[in-house]
Amino acid sequence: MPMRHIFFIGCVNLCSSIIFSQTFQNIQIPPVESAYPFNECEPSIAINPKNPNEISAGTVLKGFHFSSDGGYTWQSSALNSPYGVYGDPVLQYDSYGRLYYFHLSDYDKGSHLDRIVCQIADDPARFSKGSFPAPNGTKVQDKHWVVIDPKTNVLYMTWTQFDAYDSADPKDSSIIVFSKSVDRGYSWSTPVRISKFAGDCQDGDNTVEGAVPAIGADGQIFVVWTGLRGLVLQQSKDQGATWLPEERQLMNQVGGWDLKIPGIYRSNGLPFLMSDLSGGPQHGTLYLNWSDQRNGIDDTDIWLMKSTDNGQNWSNAIRVNQDSTKTHQFLSAMTIDPVRGDLHLVYYDRRRFKNNRTDVVWATSTDGGESFSEKRISMRPFMPNPKVFFGDYLGIAAYDGRIRPIWPRMDGSKISLWVALIDLK
Repeated sequence: MPMRHIFFIGCVNLCSSIIFSQTFQNIQIPPVESAYPFNECEPSIAINPKNPNEISAGTVLKGFHFSSDGGYTWQSSALNSPYGVYGDPVLQYDSYGRLYYFHLSDYDKGSHLDRIVCQIADDPARFSKGSFPAPNGTKVQDKHWVVIDPKTNVLYMTWTQFDAYDSADPKDSSIIVFSKSVDRGYSWSTPVRISKFAGDCQDGDNTVEGAVPAIGADGQIFVVWTGLRGLVLQQSKDQGATWLPEERQLMNQVGGWDLKIPGIYRSNGLPFLMSDLSGGPQHGTLYLNWSDQRNGIDDTDIWLMKSTDNGQNWSNAIRVNQDSTKTHQFLSAMTIDPVRGDLHLVYYDRRRFKNNRTDVVWATSTDGGESFSEKRISMRPFMPNPKVFFGDYLGIAAYDGRIRPIWPRMDGSKISLWVALIDLK
């Protein structure tokens, strides 16, 4: 039987900021039996719009976790594919309730990470063997993200292509690539380059990375990523057939996206981009979330800016975390409730501590990002181990007032996976 734990969160005065008292249930998701020791990292979570009691999650390397009762109980298993399963899980449901599990591939030793694989399931117990955009020789395909058009169920995917991962050779470069599937994941268009400006291959501030697509209110495709030119925007008005001649710079990401957080093996401020396609008052608004250290290397913050005119103009940066401390808030993830239009974020938070102990905080906005309410949702803080890989992102999903943040926590060298049950009336 899956492990189930329930904890209660009290009210805590946090310097000049208060995270209000509220009771949440924290559920530990059972681990996947695996020889790989970090199987609970980099969680992605999705709620089935056809049956919101069905929730799926993925974790590094091969973890698949499924709940049929809204997240109270879970079953965990290892995902398999003849093309290999090698982490970076991204899970999405389409409007018909089909589940898509995207991941990296270790197809063979001679072409490691040479493709992004999409496995589909109409029954969560049965995944397809997988489809993929065409590989490009031995070039490395990495850090993908996906958006599904809710009207057409066309899948749009963007990712980084490395000539040679971790290469310091100036002849090697990184670019952003795009592909789509018009048949619900069975086949993919030929990948095309959408970044004019290339980065290096060293997986750091000068690498172009973190490409995230979003669907505009009129069906446009927007893509944001970061790198040596900061946060940039690319756009297509014809379902990816043509793109802007070059990406537009939105903002310099002060200090870069490769962040140093004490006690964390590695961390980043990579962006999340989402569009409000609900019927609410913010319909059509684009939201861009990232983190940076503009206030100092000891004061990482979570940021948001938005556009209400299809990406032409953007607001000033809005700080999501409301504390007045010089501490770290980091590794944020964002989602929009597709029914209500509410904005939700989850991130790690250290405002209560000076010794690297870490909480998990949920922030929500019901007024289009003009104001945020923050609540601590983790049962207790944890202390990370800087020698243990802890993953590059968290996850959060929402549907009609049901919010499910998911995160790994660390106790010593042991990583466990948790989800909070938040249900709004």
